[in-house]
Amino acid sequence: MPIRAVVYASSASEAIAGDKLGLSNGKLDQIVDDAARFNRNAGVTGVLLFDGERFLQYMEGPEDGLSVAYSRVLSASSHNGVVELQRGRVGQRRLPFWPMRWLPVEPDELGRVAHADWTRFNQRGDYQAAYATAMDLLIGVVEPYAIAV
Repeated sequence: MPIRAVVYASSASEAIAGDKLGLSNGKLDQIVDDAARFNRNAGVTGVLLFDGERFLQYMEGPEDGLSVAYSRVLSASSHNGVVELQRGRVGQRRLPFWPMRWLPVEPDELGRVAHADWTRFNQRGDYQAAYATAMDLLIGVVEPYAIAV
């Protein structure tokens, strides 16, 4: 079964952005827990980066499950200004660890990942290189958390 992926960036709603890094009111945890429950059944995995004001989310899975999960994302009131950075087929799962998890990142780190080259979800394997792709950079952000899984 082919695996597809989508990545987007958006701005957090006031209810989320007003809670820097999602640590005090638990709203972000509730949203991600709900997404994880849905994604588990849909066969979707991924990660949500949050810098206190903006999101970057990468999701992957079978086309039917991913399509429904992404439509839920597009209709969510927890964010606005969704900009799709890339969508397409990937040869294999890149982030099989979690049905969904959010990770705190610094604004400049989220910006680097968002503005890097997402073409075909290419991955060269060195997130510290000057020529690192967006997928390389995302893996670099996720890796310390994934090792603990």
